[in-house]
Amino acid sequence: MYLIVIAWMYVVLMMSVAEATHPTGTLLGALITFVLYGVGPVALVVYLMGAPARRKAIKAREAAEAAALAPDAFEAESLAPDAGRHAAGGVEAVAGDTGVAPVRKEP
Repeated sequence: MYLIVIAWMYVVLMMSVAEATHPTGTLLGALITFVLYGVGPVALVVYLMGAPARRKAIKAREAAEAAALAPDAFEAESLAPDAGRHAAGGVEAVAGDTGVAPVRKEP
């Protein structure tokens, strides 16, 4: 894409030089030719053609930020004591009930 931009700017530069060196041409006319036929349209085209790349970069940056925040939230949630809605199901013996075995399914 940049090859086309460079080629068009060369053409516009040559048009401006021809405008400036013509016996009835002026430097102001050459400058206006260069800006209105070259710099303005080329800047607009380059900006519009770069929009998908900018959008992709923004999405990648947002995804990286979300990924950076997600593990912290997960760790904070998993380290919180009794944060779940289910009852604790450990098999540790309670101080007064050391002789009771955990309930299991019959074979």
